[in-house]
Amino acid sequence: MTTKNSSPIEIAIQISLIAILSLWCFQIAKPFISIIVWAGIIAIGTYPIFLWLKKKVGLKAGWTATIITLTLLVILITPTILISSALIDNTQTLSQHIKNDQLVIPAPPEGVADWPLVGEKLNTIWSQAAQDPKALIGQYKTEIKTLMKWGVSAAAGAGLNILVFVISIIIAGVFLVSGKGIKNVFINIFNRVADGRGNELTTLSLSTVNSVVTGILGIALIQSLLAGMGFIAMDIPAAGVLAFICLIMAIVQIDILLVLIPISIYTFTDETTGTVAAVTFLVWNIAVGLLNNVLKPILLAKGVDAPMAIIFIGAIGGMILSGIVGLFIGAVVMVLGYTLFMVWLKPETIKS
Repeated sequence: MTTKNSSPIEIAIQISLIAILSLWCFQIAKPFISIIVWAGIIAIGTYPIFLWLKKKVGLKAGWTATIITLTLLVILITPTILISSALIDNTQTLSQHIKNDQLVIPAPPEGVADWPLVGEKLNTIWSQAAQDPKALIGQYKTEIKTLMKWGVSAAAGAGLNILVFVISIIIAGVFLVSGKGIKNVFINIFNRVADGRGNELTTLSLSTVNSVVTGILGIALIQSLLAGMGFIAMDIPAAGVLAFICLIMAIVQIDILLVLIPISIYTFTDETTGTVAAVTFLVWNIAVGLLNNVLKPILLAKGVDAPMAIIFIGAIGGMILSGIVGLFIGAVVMVLGYTLFMVWLKPETIKS
């Protein structure tokens, strides 16, 4: 510990030792940071449900947290496994066909050329690809190779991502039980670094994370899962990949109808699909796409002031850094960081 009589050399040595110890601790904890952060995000998002359920059923905090944990495992893990399995199968099959020169692309259905805006160009490219898949691969060799590497990497990491989900949900259950104690810790931290404003900054942080979790991530997850169910029911090729694309688009606030409508049109041009099934699929996709407009006013009542660019950078950057889990964590962390930074610039913007 430094004193008034400490020499500059002693102070430098002490600071160096603290820095080395801090860096060492960080390196040890680094593999678990994403898991713990994701667990905290899940806990914050489900804490209102935890309080409501505890009051309704009259159980102790531990049992209530156990019920929520098991429910989350069923709700999140089951569809995650289904989508991940479909993604793995699609990626591996496509990769093997390309390597073995067995890639077969069906000819475009009749009527594709009549699609508005992109129909004629899409029909031309699709027809060329169906006639000579090797030429298509040769023309876009670099892009396809990069995509394949990413797909194989994603497929290989799917099992690890599922394990991360499971561990994070279990840890989130522990956080639910000790929610008040953890909140007090953050209040004390903010008090130390923000001149006694710990309570208001903690409240703002919790409100921001909860809004992002329920109003952005929750809606995105619901939409992508429902869309994926429709793809699987209609036997759409690459259903897992398409569902994952819908998930990314929904998180970065891009309307997934841009994907759902063309796929719905495709089913009308497919001779193997009945008219009733195609109409039902179209209605289902429209309902899934518009679900965002119904749920967002309810779940995002307080709003998220962060620009879409912040959410986009957080989601995509997080996915590049930490895989599928990072897709969720990145969006939340970037929005929280942006919100706290804006409050630091303009303290009067804190809402009571």
